[in-house]
Amino acid sequence: MDTFILVHDVGTTRSKSCLYRLDSSLELIATAFEEYPLYVMPNGGVEQNPDDWWGAICRGTKSVLTGIDPKAVKGIAFCAQMQGFIPVDSEGHTLYRAMTYMDNRGIEQLQRTLQSGAIKIEGMNAFKLLQSLRITGGVSASAKDPVWKYLWLRDNEPEIFRQMHKWMDVKDYLVLRATGEFTFGLDSAHATFLFDTRPDKLQWHEGLCRMYGVNPDHLSPVIGATDIAGTLTTDAAYELGLPKGVPVFGGGGDLSMITLGSGSMETNTAHIYIGTSGWVVATVDKRMTDLSAMIASILGAVPGKYNYIAEQETSGRCLQWIRDHLALDEIGLYLEQKTILDKDDEVRSLYDYLNEAIEQVEPGAGGVLFTPWLHGNRSPFDDPYARGMFFNISLETGKRDLIRAVLEGDAFHKRWMLETIERKIPYNHTLRLVGGGARSDTWSQILADVTGRTIEVVEHPENAGANGAALVCGVGLGVIRFEDVKRVVRVVKTFSPRTQFRALYDKQYAVYQQLHKHNKKLFKLLNA
Repeated sequence: MDTFILVHDVGTTRSKSCLYRLDSSLELIATAFEEYPLYVMPNGGVEQNPDDWWGAICRGTKSVLTGIDPKAVKGIAFCAQMQGFIPVDSEGHTLYRAMTYMDNRGIEQLQRTLQSGAIKIEGMNAFKLLQSLRITGGVSASAKDPVWKYLWLRDNEPEIFRQMHKWMDVKDYLVLRATGEFTFGLDSAHATFLFDTRPDKLQWHEGLCRMYGVNPDHLSPVIGATDIAGTLTTDAAYELGLPKGVPVFGGGGDLSMITLGSGSMETNTAHIYIGTSGWVVATVDKRMTDLSAMIASILGAVPGKYNYIAEQETSGRCLQWIRDHLALDEIGLYLEQKTILDKDDEVRSLYDYLNEAIEQVEPGAGGVLFTPWLHGNRSPFDDPYARGMFFNISLETGKRDLIRAVLEGDAFHKRWMLETIERKIPYNHTLRLVGGGARSDTWSQILADVTGRTIEVVEHPENAGANGAALVCGVGLGVIRFEDVKRVVRVVKTFSPRTQFRALYDKQYAVYQQLHKHNKKLFKLLNA
């Protein structure tokens, strides 16, 4: 009987279920997409219903298993958005909707706890900052970090807080739902900055918990990506349509799984991700932190490796914004002429349209610049009040100029994060590109032109997170090794920078870098 691996990539707006056949390589057999709502509130809250995630996973599982014997599934793993906060009771039932990584209601708690005191470094309490850096290699410097969501719940929902048994991240909640086991992944634990990441420690740090007012009893045991977290319970197996007892591996957050799925495994190699959010990540073999640019390293899926990440809140989400608010009329007319079979086909058609439209506009978008900060930004500056804008519109500016400006603006931001990361690692001539944005040849070429680097796109780049989770299962089952990843992950397209546009993009990039500095006070005046 064939050995199949089932993985679920649970993102911000939809879940992707993927079924793989596993031997010495990975073969993608089937995929299914399920969408769910994101609740954005005027007070900075951004929430989701965990039942929506689980329902999407159950429907996706049944879809990809059509015609497959469920007994052939030998392992399950999850890849999920990170830095969420889900309070659960002792039975694993949710007590409050999930506060996602985009939720910034904890600004007051951040200011009161970390940004107070007479002696400060980078605006933070010097003693608390240095303690956190020494123990974890980073610090919860953003209002969107989980510890501030925890304290926000304590201050604003005391009855719910009193009932809380554990605090879960998204992937760990899904593992709990599948197995009944309370666990925390190494990467998610590190991202709380309450976890001692010194190589000889790797445990929750009670001193940091006391310093931030966190009850250590609310934190679950920590496991690795390839560890078996538990096996499917009777109830979960019934809901998924699988046999009871299938092993569920630790898996990981999207950052660690996508890094693995990109094939960027060697020290100091880097990849770029364009999904709903976006980032630039370098694989490093030691902890690194750049406080001034809000960049830190997080434990990865591979033992001894860290992911040094510069994160961007809205990347591909800007493309959704284009679709819904700027080009819906033209896209609607375009799609009417196509035979759309499923959601994946619709996405592919959307990229086909954008490629066609943007290619009709000269590089530089007629001088228009776009800032992709539609929900604030994290790196290389942290500002929850920053917002997107079109800069330098003229009478000659057309809709297609604006669309191209959005993709170029995202590329400018990726270049900014990349150059900031390279303060601490060697220059990378070649970068891997993964995520939904990598499906666009036009976007890939723009990224090559703007950064001046060669861009490599891997096979099924939109499935990089799912690929990473499947690889974790393969390693956990003993079928493959981490050393095999470079062979398994194949590059299928390469884009070289076009030197004739370098001067133009360098000029625009220099202006782009000044836009936040000159508008920071105005953003706060409007949005605080």
